[in-house]
Amino acid sequence: MSTTDSAAVEGPITGCRPADVDPVVIDGEDLESTAPEYLRDLKGELSRRGYQPAGLAVTACFAEDCSIATQEEADRLRGFVRAAAFLGVGRIEVTVDEIEAPDRVEPALAALSERASREGVTFRVTGDSTIGG
Repeated sequence: MSTTDSAAVEGPITGCRPADVDPVVIDGEDLESTAPEYLRDLKGELSRRGYQPAGLAVTACFAEDCSIATQEEADRLRGFVRAAAFLGVGRIEVTVDEIEAPDRVEPALAALSERASREGVTFRVTGDSTIGG
Protein backbone atom coordinates (compact mmCIF):
# COMPACT_ATOMS: atom_id res chain seq x y z
CA MET A 1 0.00 0.00 0.00
CA SER A 2 1.25 3.41 -0.93
CA THR A 3 1.78 6.03 1.74
CA THR A 4 1.44 8.79 -0.83
CA ASP A 5 -2.01 10.33 -1.11
CA SER A 6 -3.08 10.34 -4.75
CA ALA A 7 -4.17 13.97 -4.27
CA ALA A 8 -0.50 14.77 -3.56
CA VAL A 9 0.14 14.17 -7.26
CA GLU A 10 -1.96 17.19 -8.22
CA GLY A 11 0.65 19.73 -7.10
CA PRO A 12 3.51 18.41 -9.23
CA ILE A 13 1.19 17.79 -12.19
CA THR A 14 -0.13 21.36 -12.09
CA GLY A 15 3.31 22.71 -12.92
CA CYS A 16 4.02 20.17 -15.68
CA ARG A 17 5.08 21.30 -19.12
CA PRO A 18 5.81 19.33 -22.28
CA ALA A 19 9.24 17.81 -22.66
CA ASP A 20 11.01 17.26 -25.93
CA VAL A 21 11.46 13.51 -25.44
CA ASP A 22 9.88 10.45 -26.98
CA PRO A 23 8.55 7.81 -24.59
CA VAL A 24 9.71 4.29 -25.48
CA VAL A 25 8.98 0.79 -24.27
CA ILE A 26 12.13 -1.28 -23.95
CA ASP A 27 12.00 -4.99 -24.69
CA GLY A 28 13.74 -6.76 -21.81
CA GLU A 29 15.24 -9.28 -24.23
CA ASP A 30 17.14 -6.40 -25.87
CA LEU A 31 18.94 -5.49 -22.66
CA GLU A 32 22.47 -6.82 -22.63
CA SER A 33 22.45 -6.87 -18.83
CA THR A 34 20.57 -5.64 -15.79
CA ALA A 35 23.82 -4.57 -14.12
CA PRO A 36 23.79 -0.98 -12.83
CA GLU A 37 26.84 0.02 -14.91
CA TYR A 38 25.17 -1.08 -18.16
CA LEU A 39 21.83 0.48 -17.21
CA ARG A 40 23.49 3.78 -16.28
CA ASP A 41 25.15 3.95 -19.71
CA LEU A 42 21.92 2.96 -21.45
CA LYS A 43 19.90 5.56 -19.55
CA GLY A 44 22.41 8.27 -20.46
CA GLU A 45 22.45 7.29 -24.12
CA LEU A 46 18.66 7.17 -24.30
CA SER A 47 18.52 10.66 -22.78
CA ARG A 48 21.13 12.01 -25.22
CA ARG A 49 19.03 10.68 -28.10
CA GLY A 50 15.81 12.21 -26.77
CA TYR A 51 14.15 9.05 -25.44
CA GLN A 52 12.50 8.47 -22.08
CA PRO A 53 11.96 4.84 -21.09
CA ALA A 54 8.26 4.64 -20.18
CA GLY A 55 7.84 0.89 -20.07
CA LEU A 56 9.72 -2.38 -19.97
CA ALA A 57 8.24 -5.43 -21.71
CA VAL A 58 9.33 -8.89 -20.56
CA THR A 59 8.25 -12.42 -21.44
CA ALA A 60 8.19 -15.05 -18.71
CA CYS A 61 7.70 -18.79 -18.81
CA PHE A 62 6.87 -21.00 -15.86
CA ALA A 63 6.63 -24.26 -17.83
CA GLU A 64 8.09 -26.53 -15.15
CA ASP A 65 6.30 -27.81 -12.06
CA CYS A 66 9.41 -27.22 -10.00
CA SER A 67 10.01 -24.83 -7.12
CA ILE A 68 13.61 -24.22 -8.13
CA ALA A 69 12.71 -23.38 -11.75
CA THR A 70 9.92 -21.08 -10.56
CA GLN A 71 12.35 -19.30 -8.22
CA GLU A 72 14.94 -18.93 -10.98
CA GLU A 73 12.38 -17.31 -13.29
CA ALA A 74 11.14 -15.08 -10.46
CA ASP A 75 14.75 -14.05 -9.76
CA ARG A 76 15.22 -13.19 -13.45
CA LEU A 77 12.06 -11.07 -13.36
CA ARG A 78 13.23 -9.39 -10.13
CA GLY A 79 16.29 -8.24 -12.07
CA PHE A 80 13.98 -6.61 -14.60
CA VAL A 81 12.02 -4.91 -11.81
CA ARG A 82 15.28 -3.44 -10.50
CA ALA A 83 16.24 -2.43 -14.04
CA ALA A 84 12.88 -0.71 -14.55
CA ALA A 85 13.29 1.26 -11.33
CA PHE A 86 16.87 2.20 -12.22
CA LEU A 87 15.86 3.40 -15.69
CA GLY A 88 12.93 5.40 -14.33
CA VAL A 89 10.41 3.23 -16.13
CA GLY A 90 6.87 3.64 -14.86
CA ARG A 91 5.51 0.27 -15.92
CA ILE A 92 6.80 -3.25 -16.44
CA GLU A 93 4.59 -5.54 -18.49
CA VAL A 94 5.23 -9.25 -18.08
CA THR A 95 3.71 -11.55 -20.67
CA VAL A 96 3.48 -15.06 -19.27
CA ASP A 97 3.58 -17.65 -22.04
CA GLU A 98 3.00 -20.78 -20.02
CA ILE A 99 2.33 -21.80 -16.43
CA GLU A 100 2.57 -25.39 -15.32
CA ALA A 101 1.89 -24.84 -11.61
CA PRO A 102 -0.20 -21.70 -10.97
CA ASP A 103 -0.17 -22.37 -7.20
CA ARG A 104 3.63 -21.88 -7.20
CA VAL A 105 3.67 -18.99 -9.66
CA GLU A 106 0.92 -16.75 -8.25
CA PRO A 107 2.75 -16.05 -4.95
CA ALA A 108 5.96 -15.33 -6.86
CA LEU A 109 4.18 -12.86 -9.14
CA ALA A 110 2.42 -11.26 -6.16
CA ALA A 111 5.80 -10.77 -4.46
CA LEU A 112 7.23 -9.25 -7.64
CA SER A 113 4.25 -6.92 -7.90
CA GLU A 114 4.79 -5.79 -4.31
CA ARG A 115 8.51 -5.27 -4.96
CA ALA A 116 7.75 -3.23 -8.07
CA SER A 117 5.23 -1.14 -6.14
CA ARG A 118 7.85 -0.33 -3.49
CA GLU A 119 10.15 0.78 -6.33
CA GLY A 120 7.45 3.03 -7.82
CA VAL A 121 6.88 0.78 -10.83
CA THR A 122 3.52 -0.60 -11.95
CA PHE A 123 3.73 -4.38 -12.48
CA ARG A 124 1.26 -5.76 -15.00
CA VAL A 125 0.92 -9.43 -15.94
CA THR A 126 -0.68 -10.50 -19.21
CA GLY A 127 -0.93 -13.77 -21.03
CA ASP A 128 -1.98 -16.98 -19.33
CA SER A 129 -5.61 -16.55 -18.22
CA THR A 130 -5.18 -18.77 -15.16
CA ILE A 131 -3.25 -16.08 -13.28
CA GLY A 132 -4.12 -12.71 -11.87
CA GLY A 133 -2.20 -9.54 -12.56
